[in-house]
Amino acid sequence: MRFAAYEHRHRPRVAVVEDDGTLYPLPGVTSLTALLAETDGLPGLLAAGRAALDVPPGPHVTDVRLLPPLRPPSVRDFVTFEEHVEGVRRSVDGTSGVPEQWYAAPTFYFTNPHALYGHGDGIPVPPGSAALDFELEVGAVIGREGADLTPGQARDRIVGYTVFNDWSARDLQSAEMKVGLGPCKGKDTATTLGPYLVTADELEPHRDADGFLRLALTAEVNGTKVGEDLLSNMSWTFEEMTAYASRGTRVVPGDVLGSGTCGNGGCLAELWGRRGAQDPPPLKPGDTVSLTVEGIGTLTNTVVPGVAPVPLPAGRRRTRNRP
Repeated sequence: MRFAAYEHRHRPRVAVVEDDGTLYPLPGVTSLTALLAETDGLPGLLAAGRAALDVPPGPHVTDVRLLPPLRPPSVRDFVTFEEHVEGVRRSVDGTSGVPEQWYAAPTFYFTNPHALYGHGDGIPVPPGSAALDFELEVGAVIGREGADLTPGQARDRIVGYTVFNDWSARDLQSAEMKVGLGPCKGKDTATTLGPYLVTADELEPHRDADGFLRLALTAEVNGTKVGEDLLSNMSWTFEEMTAYASRGTRVVPGDVLGSGTCGNGGCLAELWGRRGAQDPPPLKPGDTVSLTVEGIGTLTNTVVPGVAPVPLPAGRRRTRNRP
């Protein structure tokens, strides 16, 4: 089952999306995040969706503005593709290979849940950046709370999946990570989720013997394919990522866990590292990025001009006085 959040006649709604694009609104539901908290996992969400199919249909998906499928309490973005790590390290500092520590655990960072965009929205260039990049990922959505989970217990906490674009200002990211902390403003301006949330049961036929979802991934810029990969090339499953995310803490309904960027052209920086030049060039206003994930859909956005950075002084070199 597919769910969409959308705006129609200035009203937010949540609906089931049929194969022909017809929307069946869930009566009284304006937030998929709130619905997940109320329904306690996949069975409850599917029941709510089936009930919506018994009422008259709403508008067609082409007649509404799609929003991010949900507004997550938190967004953890992992880095689970070796090929991406290799390419981006080469692009940033000329380093080859994957650090051995990377294999110890599925590393992630927290990105900004207040900078979410939906399918079709314009994506502003981050203030002060001249090297904007996309990142092709899949996001797993948590439907039930859990803490200190095993991968087996994590399976029924994942309610569905969505396409995830982690927009990245590579010049800002490279500079700030030299401090040994981050990413910060290099990842802070925009994340796109959508176009829909596809429930986990829909993708089970794609699960391989090792527990990975074998889904084809494709990235296009201005109609030209620049990357393609398989989601099953991840080094950890989503269940393993969820278990690690819950270690010593908890995951809650609506949390999103990004797969990290796929390899083989899942972002421009990987190609820059491989080719030794910014080819293709960084994204600029007017460029359109389309990311397609088999079984989930295509997420498309066009880059628009951003704002100029608000001037700030450099850090003070202080005289270290003491009381």
